[in-house]
Amino acid sequence: MTLEELMVKQREFARARDWERWHTPKNLVMALSAEVGELTELFQWLTPQEAGAACAEPAARAKVEDEIADVLLYLVRLADVLGVDPIAAADAKIGRNEGRFPPGVGRTALER
Repeated sequence: MTLEELMVKQREFARARDWERWHTPKNLVMALSAEVGELTELFQWLTPQEAGAACAEPAARAKVEDEIADVLLYLVRLADVLGVDPIAAADAKIGRNEGRFPPGVGRTALER
């Protein structure tokens, strides 16, 4: 499935349930924030090593996948409601970041 197909599927899902009236940018951002919080909770008290292995066990992986999916779905829905092409926006942002952060300059905050 392409991102455009996912966007259309989410739009149709909301329309079929008459949820469009609640899918305002403010509400979608709030829901997105809540889902990011749920994803954060899965990693909150893990060591870096534990976090790196968070998907090694099937049940834990399923939880991480569900929360990543929730974040993605709300983000895609928000982009659709706002008329933002997320791929074009991300590509433009990468271009700006390439100018702001040239290779080999200030690799970490501690080196600055």
